[in-house]
Amino acid sequence: MAKIRYAQVGLGSRSLMYTEALVTTYAHLSELVGLCDSNPGRAALRAEWVKAHGIELPVYLATDYERMLMETRPDCVIITTKDSTHDDYICRAMELGFDVITEKPMTIDAARCQRIIDTQKKTGRTLRVTFNYRYSPPRTQIKDMLMSGIIGEIISVDFHWLLDTRHGADYFRRWHRNKENSGGLMVHKATHHFDMINWWLSTIPESVYATGGRSFYVPRTADRYGLTQRSERCYDCREKSRCPFFLDITMPGLKEMYLDQESYDGYFRDQCVFSAAMNIEDHLNLVVNYKNGVKLSYSLNAFMPWEGYTVSFNGTKGRIEHKAQETVYVSGDGSVPGALKREGTTIHVYPHFKPAYAIEVWQAKGGHGGGDTELLRDIFDPDPAGDRYMRAADQRAGAYSILTGIAANQSISTGRQVQIDDLVQGIGYPDYPTMPSSDDPLPLPL
Repeated sequence: MAKIRYAQVGLGSRSLMYTEALVTTYAHLSELVGLCDSNPGRAALRAEWVKAHGIELPVYLATDYERMLMETRPDCVIITTKDSTHDDYICRAMELGFDVITEKPMTIDAARCQRIIDTQKKTGRTLRVTFNYRYSPPRTQIKDMLMSGIIGEIISVDFHWLLDTRHGADYFRRWHRNKENSGGLMVHKATHHFDMINWWLSTIPESVYATGGRSFYVPRTADRYGLTQRSERCYDCREKSRCPFFLDITMPGLKEMYLDQESYDGYFRDQCVFSAAMNIEDHLNLVVNYKNGVKLSYSLNAFMPWEGYTVSFNGTKGRIEHKAQETVYVSGDGSVPGALKREGTTIHVYPHFKPAYAIEVWQAKGGHGGGDTELLRDIFDPDPAGDRYMRAADQRAGAYSILTGIAANQSISTGRQVQIDDLVQGIGYPDYPTMPSSDDPLPLPL
């Protein structure tokens, strides 16, 4: 069987997961044929890493992206670039006749999303969006429970996500701090959360009302800590010995990936989290209505003392409460991103008219609650028997995952509820498993 050929564009910290999978675990099925990045130093660094694993590859700058595709002729392009550039790389690849795998979020605003939807229809190419949280065993377990009808038809959901003062703060150091790059936390981060809701409930969002702002990662907070002699970055900051938010850009991993490459593009990975030079929110609250009638209450706070989430499903036969605590990390620091804490991850069922009980949680190891490993397996070596949970996502799921956040951004700026159908047209309905019917009989107490 011929190997599937891949080219990769965007070689930041998240991209290494795909490069590593291609040249090690799935090398018997896949062939990496080209690398591309906007930063020549970072591109050379990745090429050296690949060469150390016995493979020599051509390396291209972002300005030569199309030349890479035409010279290397991959079967599929993996896109792990800055969020705001995804649409351009996706559409150019599909227009040239190549399938695409893209990191989430698929893109950051409605116009770019419409471009992707239209281009995919015109070209007929395959577009896959990688939602690793679907593959995390405890989150797949929740899907399994909901599909079983254990609490009947879902009426409402309460979902609250906490980013701690290490990982949460990191979004305010990087390019993510500007909405023109990331769409803000409602798009870059919460696309995971909104996709999980869509997939858990097998439905799509209909309308969004949101409020939010930035109250913690502001100059006044630093002043209250007494950090008054701060710089615009950690590297040369006079307060770094006292600041609990200091990021050591000279640590292994971050130094090679970012500090050593600053001379090429001037990008500082360790910008001050209390700078006024950013425009994303650090706390947000949403009310979302779905096509199947479910109502969602959602919040995200990026300055919490612990990392993870709580989610509760309220159904016609009872309630499920799920809590997950994640280990803290900084992107690119070499630690496992978002691993689940076993003692902090629980599932409880509260049936109507019966005692509550705990459910043993499916075990997970690895990044993003064990989702990264399972995602890579499904991409590069999928089960020929298929997946009853239908975890693979295309441009339709990719679109609806970001449109909740895009609508939230618009609602925050206008103070009004936003209709999803007004944002992008012609998406189509994603493929989801069938859920319990509203006509299912309900139990009565004995």
